[in-house]
Amino acid sequence: MSKSPPKIPDNPVSRREFLWKSFLGLGLAASAPSLFLQGCGDSHPKTSNLANLGPLKGPDENGLMLPEGFTSRILARSGEIVPGTDYVWHGAPDGGAVYEHGSGWIYVSNAETPTVLGFPGGAGALVFNAKGEIVDAYRILTDTEINCAGGPTPWGTWLSCEEIDAGRVWECDPTKPSQGTPYPALGVFKHEAAAVDPETFQVYLTEDQSDGNFYRFTPASKTSERADFSEGKLEVAVVEGDLESGEGDLHVTWVELPNPSPDIEANETPTRHQIPEATVFRRAEGAAYRDGIVYFATTSDNRVWALETATDRLTVIYDADRITDGVRLTGVDNLVITSSGDVVIAEDNGSPNCGIGAVLPSGEVVELVRVTDQPGSEITGPAFDPSQTRLYFSSQRGQTDKPFFESGITYCIEGPFFV
Repeated sequence: MSKSPPKIPDNPVSRREFLWKSFLGLGLAASAPSLFLQGCGDSHPKTSNLANLGPLKGPDENGLMLPEGFTSRILARSGEIVPGTDYVWHGAPDGGAVYEHGSGWIYVSNAETPTVLGFPGGAGALVFNAKGEIVDAYRILTDTEINCAGGPTPWGTWLSCEEIDAGRVWECDPTKPSQGTPYPALGVFKHEAAAVDPETFQVYLTEDQSDGNFYRFTPASKTSERADFSEGKLEVAVVEGDLESGEGDLHVTWVELPNPSPDIEANETPTRHQIPEATVFRRAEGAAYRDGIVYFATTSDNRVWALETATDRLTVIYDADRITDGVRLTGVDNLVITSSGDVVIAEDNGSPNCGIGAVLPSGEVVELVRVTDQPGSEITGPAFDPSQTRLYFSSQRGQTDKPFFESGITYCIEGPFFV
């Protein structure tokens, strides 16, 4: 029988300490069993119901295994026109986020496709009315390469990250078609995700390499409302402590990079090789910020990390290798942190039945959805709508009868995630 989660304090400071102590007190660092609206619907606060969802049922008509009381629908298929619009949904849908817009909202989705093969890359958007119906769709970023994940900003833009050696971060307006603005100051490397601290406007960046690093960007210029990413300081994390085991006291020191924007074609030293003592994270991918903590996933070793930004204390809050029974999530990738502190995790493990689960503040690991009979796929772009009754996500290679970059399916599942 599922356990009810503990009550989380309303005050942000006490909540932050509560969540942190919950994770540490349960020994997750040793035995692990959005950002306002974007991603988790904070403008409509409710209490998480994830601990009470129960087991998943058999596959529905869309091949999704869901808890009792949940339904699913397909919103878009790569290479096909989004119903009710004139936009052909992009291939390989990846990282995503939700933005309030008028009486409805917008779901943004990256395209992890290469222009060299004739695909435009970039990112697209689905526009919903107050009833959750699609009323428009369009591309917000075009002709960029392998746009994997990214992250929302506190001022309502989308940071789209290129996952190539010469990759940059592009800032886009979700409300209209636009090319977007590249910011080399955020680093030129194989980007995966970006998480913005809404208080300092510092950006935490992951690098999808087997010997990749973890970065922090501090903007040189900002107002009370937003930051300018054209200039600033890019630093790399150096971790003190036993990183291999993930146990004990881990502490991050930040070291400034001498050349954040190396010319890769000219064989300038990549960012991950510029600081010899920089800590290697094995394919750092999904990242998200919540209440003074930056969470990020390392896919190759199936871990989720939590960095307390005020103290630079680092903790492993999930490690699949230490799960001996119950729900075990692998290929941990895109993350969403709910308003109740649930760490929602999408899997990239290539199995026919990958899905989405969550690590709760209670320490319990639960399943939210499992996608069946899609070998070689990965689950991407999880994000909740403002009501927190709808979860959007994609199966990047869900149409098994189509070529790799034309086979994505984007879904919506609906039910009592929150009460």
